[in-house]
Amino acid sequence: MDNALDSAPSRIEDYALIGDTHSAALVSRNGSIDWLCLPRFDSGACFAALLGNRSHGRWSIAPASGLRSSARRYRTDTLILETDFETDAGAIRVIDFMPPRHREPDVIRIVEGLRGEVAVQMELIIRFDYGRVVPWVRKIDDHLGAIAGPDTLAFWSDVPTVGKDLTTRADFTVKAGERVCFVLMWHPSHEPAPSPLKPLEALEDTTKWWRDWVAAGSYDGGWRDEVVRSLITLKALTYAPTGGIVASPTTSLPEKIGGVRNWDYRYCWLRDATYSLYALTIGGYTEEATAWRNWLLRAAAGDPASLQTMYGVAGERRLTELELEWLPGFANSRPVRIGNAAVQQFQLDVYGELMDALHLGRRRGISVDKAAWAFERALMEFLGRAWTEPDEGIWEVRGPRRHFVHSKAMAWVAFDRAIKAAERFNLDGPVDEWRRTRDTMHERICTEGFDKKRNTFTQYYGSTEADASLLMLPLVGFIDANDPRMRGTVQAIERDLMVDGFVRRYRTHEDIDGLPPGEGVFFACTFWLADNYSLQGRHDDAVRIFEKLLALRNDVGLMAEQFDGGTKGLLGNFPQAFSHVMLINTARNLSGGSGPAVDRRANNHGSAHL
Repeated sequence: MDNALDSAPSRIEDYALIGDTHSAALVSRNGSIDWLCLPRFDSGACFAALLGNRSHGRWSIAPASGLRSSARRYRTDTLILETDFETDAGAIRVIDFMPPRHREPDVIRIVEGLRGEVAVQMELIIRFDYGRVVPWVRKIDDHLGAIAGPDTLAFWSDVPTVGKDLTTRADFTVKAGERVCFVLMWHPSHEPAPSPLKPLEALEDTTKWWRDWVAAGSYDGGWRDEVVRSLITLKALTYAPTGGIVASPTTSLPEKIGGVRNWDYRYCWLRDATYSLYALTIGGYTEEATAWRNWLLRAAAGDPASLQTMYGVAGERRLTELELEWLPGFANSRPVRIGNAAVQQFQLDVYGELMDALHLGRRRGISVDKAAWAFERALMEFLGRAWTEPDEGIWEVRGPRRHFVHSKAMAWVAFDRAIKAAERFNLDGPVDEWRRTRDTMHERICTEGFDKKRNTFTQYYGSTEADASLLMLPLVGFIDANDPRMRGTVQAIERDLMVDGFVRRYRTHEDIDGLPPGEGVFFACTFWLADNYSLQGRHDDAVRIFEKLLALRNDVGLMAEQFDGGTKGLLGNFPQAFSHVMLINTARNLSGGSGPAVDRRANNHGSAHL
């Protein structure tokens, strides 16, 4: 193998996640932190080599020469990454982690000698504002300070460093049994740096913190190891101060290498809400589920007509989309975007997801006050006028608005859950009127959104296209999975959207979404297919496809949004919270008991058993 310091990963799966439930970093298998946003998930990156090259910022620690192989793993039941490098002269281990946040964020790296005596190179290139701003680096007492505008990174090292070519370097050797430690801390530039953590104590404290968190869970279904790794990932993508869960810690990792479907996912999507609540409660994490539900109420509060599909981690609403022209993109996939213009779209389905999540919270014992119900009634009043309007839909198309069937079905869900909430929890509301609207909606969807000739629900009214979002219909209680119309829909999706046993979202073309075609198969959609198989009694088929999905995780158990069957590589932002949420929920569905698919299952009249 070449010198790991000089080689850059070209595959998304070559990265692993570390984080502190406020922000996160991606570490390559070559020992380089190529992505880090501080102090929040959506802050500007100080290491952006993931979307460019080393000149855009990174922090690399690796053997100087003679590298034979590397292997990595997470320390059991933690988010502490251990990477072992084998060289001609011996072996070292690099331990990477971010201690749970109790003050300013820290990244700690420990180089541990395992065998022989290994020459190691450390290279620290700090570039604020997504690789654009070179900081002023100076010696401050016992550390280096890299300062630019509002940001400072303080750096402590056990070995001497030198500055050259706007880079901080160190060359040192590590013998068996020796440890060399580095600490990188962000703090506001107008404040002095706090004293650094003691790395070895922080390592033990962080190990205990994660293991105590895992031990507090109560998941008792199958595939425990895979579920626990996904729960840890979900916890790592939670912004602890508010309870918001970001879709991913990254932006602009492409859905097609060289393509333009590159989006910023460092925000919180409403449509993730109910499934995230299920996943957290399945894992036994009521505190996190309550925090997520409370974030949801705060973020969505206000004028129902202004409800957004996504918000910032603290509920911010203005997420202006910009293109960063100085970054060439991952594997030259331009443009690189921050912000997300889909925040301005009208997406009818988010009303159903919000009402479903709040109803689920009540059923799971998460109290909701009277003011929340008043807000929900206001949502329903608006939705009573708006449900007949076209929208941009679950896939956030940038083409014309249409009457998407999934959107209409989720609007039906909103009325269904409002009725059930009023009946089950003795809440006041125009229930008879809601029932009439719900019945009208169901009839219209089944008439205008169903192709009798092909025996399948369609992507939108009048369309003949299949859409994987239709797999959600039985999962939210709109129709029974064994209804002939739903069986026909599954068959149409198998015929039109399956590739090598996995499911695409839809057949991409500019007439639908206003963008050039091309993307991979979608993990969440394929989990939905497994759930449909399970509800249809095809348990063996469901398990088979579920285990095929598990095999596509990378070597440390992480999933992106999509998979490219041609290159056999991951696509899209990474790791993807929704993929891990669906893994947790499908594992429970296939383990028996009351998983989400069973919990929301419809009877033959299209009314959910909830």
